[in-house]
Amino acid sequence: MEKALWYLFVGTQGGQNRVRIVRALDERPRNANKLADALDLDYNTVRHHLDMLVEHDVVEPGDTDYGTMYFLTDRFEHARDTFEEITEHLD
Repeated sequence: MEKALWYLFVGTQGGQNRVRIVRALDERPRNANKLADALDLDYNTVRHHLDMLVEHDVVEPGDTDYGTMYFLTDRFEHARDTFEEITEHLD
């Protein structure tokens, strides 16, 4: 998981937005539309980042298709210290 977190948040373009998405989901689960509104990002941009975060097991979708809510995974929660360490070094 540590390698995935470095890749997602530092090693690729868009890492800052992915950090913002994770922080927003830490406050409470949200769907892509609510995240886009809350973070003032384009809906398609949020969807792209959510897809990457799901692919790397950082977030997981809820059970519904329409208005799917996203949650932080247990696996991410176990690696939260690494996430916090990584984000301390971001500009």
